[in-house]
Amino acid sequence: MVKTREVFVCSICGAQTLQWRGQCPSCQEWNSLEAQTRPRSQTLRSASASVASSMERPIPLHRVVETGHKPYPSGLDALDRVLGKGLVPGAAILLGGEPGIGKSTLLLQVAGLVASSGRTVLYASGEEALPQIKARAARIGMLAEGLLALSTSRMEEVLAALEGDSPPALLIVDSVQTLTSTEAEGLPGNVSQVRAVASSLLEACRRSGSTLILVGHVTKDGLLAGPRMLEHMVDTVISLEGDRRQMFRLLRVFKNRFGPNEELLVFRMAQNGMQVVDDPSTFFLGARDASLSGTAVVMAVDGQRPLAVEVQALVTRTFLSIPRRTALGFDANRLNLLLAVLEKRLKLNFGQVDIYAKVGGGMRLNEPGLDLALVAAVLSSYYDVPLPEKCVLWGEVDLNGQIRPVAAHELRLAQARRLGFNPIVHPVAGQGSQRGGGIAGITEVQQCLFRR
Repeated sequence: MVKTREVFVCSICGAQTLQWRGQCPSCQEWNSLEAQTRPRSQTLRSASASVASSMERPIPLHRVVETGHKPYPSGLDALDRVLGKGLVPGAAILLGGEPGIGKSTLLLQVAGLVASSGRTVLYASGEEALPQIKARAARIGMLAEGLLALSTSRMEEVLAALEGDSPPALLIVDSVQTLTSTEAEGLPGNVSQVRAVASSLLEACRRSGSTLILVGHVTKDGLLAGPRMLEHMVDTVISLEGDRRQMFRLLRVFKNRFGPNEELLVFRMAQNGMQVVDDPSTFFLGARDASLSGTAVVMAVDGQRPLAVEVQALVTRTFLSIPRRTALGFDANRLNLLLAVLEKRLKLNFGQVDIYAKVGGGMRLNEPGLDLALVAAVLSSYYDVPLPEKCVLWGEVDLNGQIRPVAAHELRLAQARRLGFNPIVHPVAGQGSQRGGGIAGITEVQQCLFRR
């Protein structure tokens, strides 16, 4: 009989220990170690000898042949731009996102466009049946001749489709948590299964030259589920974000070996699939009414793209013993910090009012340039005085009430002038800037915008 031993595997990072611990020694997560039974390996030397006989020998790097690795288009020019040059043969892309955000629709749309160009595409789904996949493809008009579909939860059936003289140019697996491998133990989606499935698919696609796109589930915190090693194994990590009740989606690039990181692509959800928003500079302003108090426009930068986003604030009398502070679309601690600065530097009293603040359009911002616009929106609602119609702001507010420069200042300024905003309220330009002007503190903001 084969001897077995019990090991404890972390469900977050995949680290193994021989003894149970309350905290994982690798990723420091609590209560993440799970007991698993593993066979003891007794034939390591013989297995190593057989593997060594079939291993490829290292060769000089200048002799490596580059043929067959030229990127090909995905059918969406904007997607090719954020990915680098398109879909690279043999590369692996990991796409994450919340359930119902549109991952399957976007990938089926890409699969149909690639198949329409004359290439073969295999769409393997472990979540949907073939009639369901066909119904969605027919709805978005992507029933191409070269689009193949496979509904299975067994990884071996997907690998069998990659064998032969004509493997598919693009393989889409939806999702990696639904496939199981006979080489690993446990239920689908656990650490061992995800690692085994991803490793086998990556190795098979590199041999066949097929581009691999893996769909990954996310946790309640918005992080990719499964071992963190999965993000290191692939070449590109992208995420599809947004509110399911809104019509837009944001595609962010977190890791990319073939192009720039922190890129952003805006989609609009339509009946026939995802439509790229060519110029999202003012897309998130919507039908904004500038004559109302409590609203301000910030020129935010997400990745390398400047976006004009509306910030809203409501200051109203409270009947509670502890005033309420609510923030949507950004960190609530940022609101509390800025209110403390306003009370200290401008001698205001917010102890008898509730303050609600949000980022318009369902957008979520996490950058220091939001501070100045948030301060202006709060003051506008507090004084009940609207800001100028075409006013735009950006800048970081420190604890002393000073306005500090933020990254991509010249990019924000050029975009604000191109869109016709005036006045443009921004911090004093840094030493490396070619333009002067700007304001230095929140006292100047109060005097400039509200004449107080």
